[in-house]
Amino acid sequence: MSDKPEFHPPELGSVNVAPRKARPMHADEHWASQPWYEAPRGDLSVAEVYTYTDAMSYDPGDEVVFRSSATAKAWRLQIYRDGLEPEMVHEVDALDGVFAATPSDAYRNGCNWPVAHRWTLPPDLRSGFYRVVSSCERANGARFIQHHFFVVRPTEKTRRAKILMILPTGTWTAYNDFGGANHYFGVEGPDRDEPSPVLSLQRPWTRGVVWLPPGAPRICADPAPEMGDAPRYQMKEWAFSNGFGQYYAAAGWAQYDRHFVLWAQKEGYALDMITQTDLHYRPELLDAYPCVTIIGHDEYWTWEMREAMERYVEGGGRLARFGANFLWQIRLEDDGKRQVCYKFKAIHKDPIVGTDRARLMTSAWEDRNIRWPGASTVGVNGAHGLYASWGGFAPNGQRGFTVYRPEHWAFAGTGLHYADIFGDKQHIFAYEVDGLDYTFRNGLPFPVPVEGQPETIQILAMAPAVLAEDEPQGEGFRYYVRSSDHEGLVECITGEVTPHGLARYKYGSGMMVHMTRGKGEVLTAATCEWVMGLKRGDPFTQRITRNILDRFTAPRSA
Repeated sequence: MSDKPEFHPPELGSVNVAPRKARPMHADEHWASQPWYEAPRGDLSVAEVYTYTDAMSYDPGDEVVFRSSATAKAWRLQIYRDGLEPEMVHEVDALDGVFAATPSDAYRNGCNWPVAHRWTLPPDLRSGFYRVVSSCERANGARFIQHHFFVVRPTEKTRRAKILMILPTGTWTAYNDFGGANHYFGVEGPDRDEPSPVLSLQRPWTRGVVWLPPGAPRICADPAPEMGDAPRYQMKEWAFSNGFGQYYAAAGWAQYDRHFVLWAQKEGYALDMITQTDLHYRPELLDAYPCVTIIGHDEYWTWEMREAMERYVEGGGRLARFGANFLWQIRLEDDGKRQVCYKFKAIHKDPIVGTDRARLMTSAWEDRNIRWPGASTVGVNGAHGLYASWGGFAPNGQRGFTVYRPEHWAFAGTGLHYADIFGDKQHIFAYEVDGLDYTFRNGLPFPVPVEGQPETIQILAMAPAVLAEDEPQGEGFRYYVRSSDHEGLVECITGEVTPHGLARYKYGSGMMVHMTRGKGEVLTAATCEWVMGLKRGDPFTQRITRNILDRFTAPRSA
């Protein structure tokens, strides 16, 4: 029998239900016509509480500072290490509620709320992901709950694993709209309808990044549409109906990384954990591990992060990347408290353009002014992959990988053959994927040589992807992304939008690749949804994942 008290999830039951109130609905209203962001009500008559921490990650023994705004008279703080066996590590039952207004530019400059609590982490606290749950009771007996998180880094004393998991927090930040904006939409600009190129980390996370109820829809056309069906975006419909962030399905612990952690722990793989901010500022953390892994939606990196990863691999490290969408360069400022990415507007708006720091321009890695293909680091590129199996992006397309090199060690023990498809029933090939420009010789795919792309890349498996939504018309058809990303990336890469450029980049692929670099190696399964093969029990995806992790954590032969 365990001496640990039984864990009861703070999220049990019905939470965050607003008072019922009728309002008119107009015939032209739609989730896409009224984009929403999360912000506190600020109504002193309705109890709620929001909390964030002064940093994203800590060492054992560090002090965590919690900043909060509450309209409740009293509220509760609970912190638990999330995973297969969650463990409550800190609770405070009756913190005084202090209300502080949320600045109108909180998304850019932070909330600057007062300190509500301080906690010094135990010196032996294990590395991992720690959910921060703030909750309060409402007058009608209902509960309000808000989630935040922090990561505890491994130290020489607390390190337990051979695998270091790097959370793609640059991508999480890019999609966090709390307070008014993210890198995709917001209240910037004269008409208050533009995204913000500058995002603060001194604010809460929008609802859905840290916690989701089971069954929240994913970005995959499920079920696949029948002929004549209007396009649907179930994740947007669900978010709009249930009060979650409109981009909850695109990034975050709850949607991606947590599924991998639960599977890995069940399989007996110990994991230590850091954030991308740690990779940027403390790259030496990688050196103690034979294997590092990155999961899910992995879209935003700094120059320094890439340099650190390539140095690690060249020195003999192994990178297992079960994720995709390696696309944008970002900058971290103010000791990691601020993230910058101008994206499609970088050439016109980024203040470092034309300076001696121009290589750090926050545009696509394949931008004609940067030209450091993602394949140099992870074996694949974002601009040659992109979307699959949702909306107008091949919604009835292939949802698994086609095998082309079954003799590769990654497929050992699977019994897979040339041209077999795996993971299709579990929808592992969906949302966003990465690929390469390629050609076929004798029935096998080979990368087209590109400057800066390692010559050792082998394409093991692949499937088609597309950069713009096809838009067949039908009754009531409405599309979402359309061709905006297609045109924006073509302009970044080539300098102008031309029919030739659009044709060149419209169709791509998602790939599973292996490459060596220096003394190390990289294996990338370049789809955001790889984790669904693990969660949904696909034996092929699970065996391949074990093959990769076992090889990458095994001692090297002399």
